Amino acid sequence: MTDEVKNILKQNRLSVTDSRLNILELFLKHTSALSHADIEKNSAEPFDRVTVYRTLQTFVEKGIIHLIPTKDNSIKYALCKNDCAPGHHHDNHVHFICDECHKTICLDEVNVPVIKLPKGFKPQHSEMVVTGVCGECK
Repeated sequence: MTDEVKNILKQNRLSVTDSRLNILELFLKHTSALSHADIEKNSAEPFDRVTVYRTLQTFVEKGIIHLIPTKDNSIKYALCKNDCAPGHHHDNHVHFICDECHKTICLDEVNVPVIKLPKGFKPQHSEMVVTGVCGECK
């Protein structure tokens, strides 16, 4: 997996550091979104909060990961698909939060419906969060 991680970093013109390697590997291993605390807890090496925060911000800016709002107004992060680029996220899909296990899952195959806005309004970003019980918990 390390070669895949290094390739992602190189494609995005990022230097290969221990924190970037470690954090990106976590995203590739998990199918659900990760919070800042999840990353700190599951990281193979201890990194300070600022390093984790800066790494996440860099990954968001480069289009490697995207933000997901949660029910408690915190943020989780998930790996972007290939169509995201620096400054241009195309994560217009539904996010599902399980009420039982609290996992946040990207439902890439379910698009956010197009919302008809009043004349003169121009949408820049839309997101949809659905809560319920996931397939593993039902």
